Amino acid sequence: MPTIILSNFNIFCAVMGGFVTLYGLVSHFAKERLFMSDPLIAVCAGVLFKHGTNWIRPHEYTLLDPMKLEITTLAFTRLALGVQLVLAGVQIPGKYLKTEWKSLAMLLGPGMTGMWVASSLLIWGLVPNLTYLHALAVAACITPTDPVLSNSIVKGKFADQNIPIEMQNLIIAESGANDGLGYPFLFFALYIIKYLGHHGDGQSQTGGGHAMAYWFGETWGYVIILSVLYGIAVGYFARLALRASKQRKWIDHENSVVYPVVLGLFILGTCGIIGTDDLLACFVAGNVLNWDDGYRLETEQDSFQGTLDMLINLAIFMWFGAVCPWSGFVNNHGRIPFYRLVVLGLLILVFRRLPAVWLMARKIRQCHNLTQTLFMGYFGPIGVGAAFYLHVAMEFLHLIKRDGHVREDAEDLREVIHLVVWFIIMCSIVIHGLSVPAGKLLFKIERQVEAFADGHPRLSGKGYHRRGQERRKSLRARMSVSGVAGGVPQPPKMAHTTLPDAGLESGGSELSLLPKYGASRR
Repeated sequence: MPTIILSNFNIFCAVMGGFVTLYGLVSHFAKERLFMSDPLIAVCAGVLFKHGTNWIRPHEYTLLDPMKLEITTLAFTRLALGVQLVLAGVQIPGKYLKTEWKSLAMLLGPGMTGMWVASSLLIWGLVPNLTYLHALAVAACITPTDPVLSNSIVKGKFADQNIPIEMQNLIIAESGANDGLGYPFLFFALYIIKYLGHHGDGQSQTGGGHAMAYWFGETWGYVIILSVLYGIAVGYFARLALRASKQRKWIDHENSVVYPVVLGLFILGTCGIIGTDDLLACFVAGNVLNWDDGYRLETEQDSFQGTLDMLINLAIFMWFGAVCPWSGFVNNHGRIPFYRLVVLGLLILVFRRLPAVWLMARKIRQCHNLTQTLFMGYFGPIGVGAAFYLHVAMEFLHLIKRDGHVREDAEDLREVIHLVVWFIIMCSIVIHGLSVPAGKLLFKIERQVEAFADGHPRLSGKGYHRRGQERRKSLRARMSVSGVAGGVPQPPKMAHTTLPDAGLESGGSELSLLPKYGASRR
């Protein structure tokens, strides 16, 4: 007898597959006409399917264990970032890290430091009863620019029409590199909290010397430098192997296209085993793989990487919409009032990145004018990378214990960092996701206001452009009739020519002078 099996796996597959199928039917309209981003739509779907219908149940998937949910989310963010970063390294031109090192050095050095300090000051000022050291730890999570959200901004119709290609490449490269460079900022604060907070209670070693020794030796030496060297080695040998395989015709096109993706999975696994920075290694390996720019040029017309990118975006951001602590933003026992979170989120998006980029604009070759500087300073989205560092911090703080329990200062920071970082992530997804359609709407309103001011209330939308094209055609036709076509005077042949009247009904008064001029000559 047939049985209906409503297991979590069956429901999740049905919901995920159904959503992607239905969204795919209107995806071109949503992205190219409405300029909506995949992450924003996926987050809304996650909220609907979790809180509206309860079809997605993250807590049941992790057996109602909050720690298992944190571990699962951390693994999910690692997977999404690893694949995205190796693809980001492949998408930028060959030798880009070498040729554009000055601009990148400014953004990754003073730029990230400025974003870290500015964010920490805002958090310290708006979150009640929070020490500045704890504010530095929270700010470190949101310092890196998210490569997933950045990719959705610098790719597509809007980017091709409005963003110079050199700025697109710089944003991709910066977001790829600084996502792996968030470790020093985060662990600078975490090590001090562990070994100096509460006088180092519960730790066998205490003092600032031990904190700085771990920060320089483990974070910079083992995590950062080793990951860069590992990424260079893996990318170099992977490029040699791929070239040799192609020369011998051992590899087919499908496996050649998927090559960076599986390489990223390999780096994620091996770096996770040895405990180094897998994100930075993935990005470096991707760029070294494309060092001669051959792989990018060979696969830039292939749609597989874009398709995979879309599926990862929809999956990870739907998960974010489901696991985000929405109720905690309002009901957190008075720890952080909701209005302070709102103010903090808006101020972070405005002042976290813009002042640093503004001060360094003359040193960044790609910022040619004020508009490009403002764009570079504003579009520094916060997303998957921040969620990754949030869960890295949560995991580290959970291990700071005294008498078998998480120490009081570490537990308080866990609560604050969880609420603040999640709220800022959602603010960035919503505001940056709506920035392009909002800008388009404001431009359309401004154009219509100007049209009304000029006495043309019917000029708007496509009709405005169509009438403009008709007026230009009318102008060329009248110039030809008037005997100035091609720069050679011709006798007018008015009897055999029908003058188009498009554009003369409204807004064509300036063109109405041309036929009068022709009549006076005759």
